Amino acid sequence: MKPNLKFIDKELELIKKNHLYRQLRFGKSSGAYITINGRKLLNLCSNDYLGIPPTKLNITQMQSSSRLVSGNDECFKTLEEKLSRHKSQQSSLIYPTGYMANIGTISAIAKKGDIILSDKLNHASIIESCKLSGAKILVYNHNDTEDLEKKLRQKAKNKFVITEGIFSMDGDFSQIDKITEIAQKANAITILDDAHGDFVVGKDGKGTASHFNVLKKIDVYISSLSKGLGSFGGYISSEKNIIDYCINKSKSFIYTSALPSFLIQYSLKRFESDREKQRKKLEKNREHLTKGLEQIGYNIDSKTHIIPIVIGNEKTALSFGEFLFKKGVFAQPIRYPTVPKNKARLRISVTAWLSKKDIDVTLSIFEQTTKKFKI
Repeated sequence: MKPNLKFIDKELELIKKNHLYRQLRFGKSSGAYITINGRKLLNLCSNDYLGIPPTKLNITQMQSSSRLVSGNDECFKTLEEKLSRHKSQQSSLIYPTGYMANIGTISAIAKKGDIILSDKLNHASIIESCKLSGAKILVYNHNDTEDLEKKLRQKAKNKFVITEGIFSMDGDFSQIDKITEIAQKANAITILDDAHGDFVVGKDGKGTASHFNVLKKIDVYISSLSKGLGSFGGYISSEKNIIDYCINKSKSFIYTSALPSFLIQYSLKRFESDREKQRKKLEKNREHLTKGLEQIGYNIDSKTHIIPIVIGNEKTALSFGEFLFKKGVFAQPIRYPTVPKNKARLRISVTAWLSKKDIDVTLSIFEQTTKKFKI
């Protein structure tokens, strides 16, 4: 006899009632545009911030194995060495995704008897990895260094401070300069998830810590190859002993197949491309879009390429997004539990793919939509 799964239907009904139901939309991305159901729209949802032009790949046989078995192609070593220099660290380790890098690293190095100080707005992968570690978790108020300093006074075997560099939903910078200073005074280990800042901000795109001139004060970097670099995968950079430990203890590294070598080669080509040219174009686009939104009447606090337009009510945010879609702009509404209830928003991702004309068209459509919904 099959189990009764009607409780699932009830849960789905509740999700729909609260305007939190999500559905997959299938589309094909190409540069600044995405085609969905035959409609070509300006894409404001991409994390391919630098918009590095694609390169041809020579796809050979895939490894189909863990890197500790037979999947450790030599190209991993080449890219990991470059990433280590990029972060001014001794060693690096590539994971299949950024999520797995967080899960595998934090849960491996933090243990029962330790405490983790985690920013209130940290990404879900950080939250889950903290839970898996067995350490005591103390959540400090978002970017509140006084609250962090106070909570770091607790005694523990080891102390860890974990923050994002650029927060993925609000687009604001962490106060990483002050955070590293507080952490060092408390003899705490600083872990920086810089998925949205890496390759985009700081000198030569070295990230948020470089932007705040504290590059060498970070103990463990966790980042992504699939956002600013526009490829696929995640990685960590740290001292050699941390990397060696993760190779031996990090479950999301040990018990999974390696990334196909052609993806590593693709990352290498993108890493070695003219990223500075793309960074300058991205910054120009960010300034243009930000100024235009402010002229429409929006108060833009973000100083980064992630621009949240907070609508508030979930139903209104859905309607706002659908109207944009009909007018030719793809900007997905973000709702609870990704953001707090009644803080629904459009999360605009600025990329170097966008032309001045694309941004002007976007601003015109946003102005129409804003007037319609009286935001």
